[in-house]
Amino acid sequence: MSASGPARRSDPARFHARVLELPTLGETAREIARTQSEPEGIGIMTRKARILAVRLDDVSLKAAPLLKQELLAVGGDSAHARGIADHTAERTKVVLLATYGQYRRLLPKLARQPFGLGAIGTAIDRALTHRLRRVEREVPGLHRSFTVGGETRVMGIVNITPDSFSDGGRFLDPEAAIVQAVRLAEEGADLIDLGAESTRPGATPVSAETEWKRLEPVLARIGAEVRVPISVDTRSPEVAGRALDAGADLVNDVGGLREPEMRRLLARTGAPVVVLHMRGEPATMRENLVYDDLRGEVYGALADAVALALADGIGEDRLLVDPGLGFGKGPEQDLELLAHLGEFRSLGAPVVVGASRKSFLGHALGGAPVGDREEAGIAATVAAALQGADIVRVHSVRPTARALKVADRLRGAMAEAIRPEAE
Repeated sequence: MSASGPARRSDPARFHARVLELPTLGETAREIARTQSEPEGIGIMTRKARILAVRLDDVSLKAAPLLKQELLAVGGDSAHARGIADHTAERTKVVLLATYGQYRRLLPKLARQPFGLGAIGTAIDRALTHRLRRVEREVPGLHRSFTVGGETRVMGIVNITPDSFSDGGRFLDPEAAIVQAVRLAEEGADLIDLGAESTRPGATPVSAETEWKRLEPVLARIGAEVRVPISVDTRSPEVAGRALDAGADLVNDVGGLREPEMRRLLARTGAPVVVLHMRGEPATMRENLVYDDLRGEVYGALADAVALALADGIGEDRLLVDPGLGFGKGPEQDLELLAHLGEFRSLGAPVVVGASRKSFLGHALGGAPVGDREEAGIAATVAAALQGADIVRVHSVRPTARALKVADRLRGAMAEAIRPEAE
């Protein structure tokens, strides 16, 4: 009997059954379109094809069961604390499970409900929009602006310190620092990040005067030497103010905008800021690495910092966020944050990540020293780009920039083919 006869028709192998890898709605739409389905049907089925899990914190006893009821009514579901049923819990975390289309049907219903469900609906809508859409836009630097949302941008690190973990002392001399900044820009850095205080674990703080003494001669010349925006890595409002006056374009605040004076400075000048998550201070951040809910706590702290910044007058288009790999986290926690970096896009701010030469890379390599982590750092940077990072902070610009060209092409192949609101 021929292979095209009845025997072939009953052979399971002929169907080439496979579980599809469809990480985006656009990929789903393209795959459905290959069946030559009706165009209208493609949009309808795409909305059903991917469950999106949305986490909410601090939902009230009255709101949680009503939220579940409304979600069940549109075909989704939600999980909350068992204490909601017997009224032993007053507040709860909630995980919503629904397709994009189900969320679109849910949101108008929530807007008509009491107990704060309208605000919950707004929060869900914003998180979904930020997470699913990648739009290229300009971040207005104080003197030089830059774009995010397209290709992954590379921020080249120059440490003007005697004690940084990665290259302490190499660029303490102003001439050496300037030469390094120029070299990184020529190798493809989109921004240059200058730091004059080490924030390695256990580092001893330095005075604002000491920090500025290291930074000033470099800033005095670097603006004329490089054309890319200049970031100043500092926790000090005094140093940040002087640096912005001297030509810096944005502030990279490892203090996470805890200082009211830093927030006032940024609101007054209009300079962008990278808000980094750090538990404790550099000198103490390794003393407590225990988290009940790592990603939830880091995300919540950044969300609160963003809300505080907005309330104090810092423009939404001036805010960037960094989950702070290595800043009060252990190796496995750093890997968890890196693997779920895309979650932080729900904040609506460009995501910055710095993995270069950090200890979790050495841990993954079985104890490799700082100078032997370059390939691991590039791998981590590529992983960050595929997870949606907008800017990566690195020491080795040229090989990283080349690797990111491939990562960006790959991410483009996975990109959304249709905008969420068109579905």
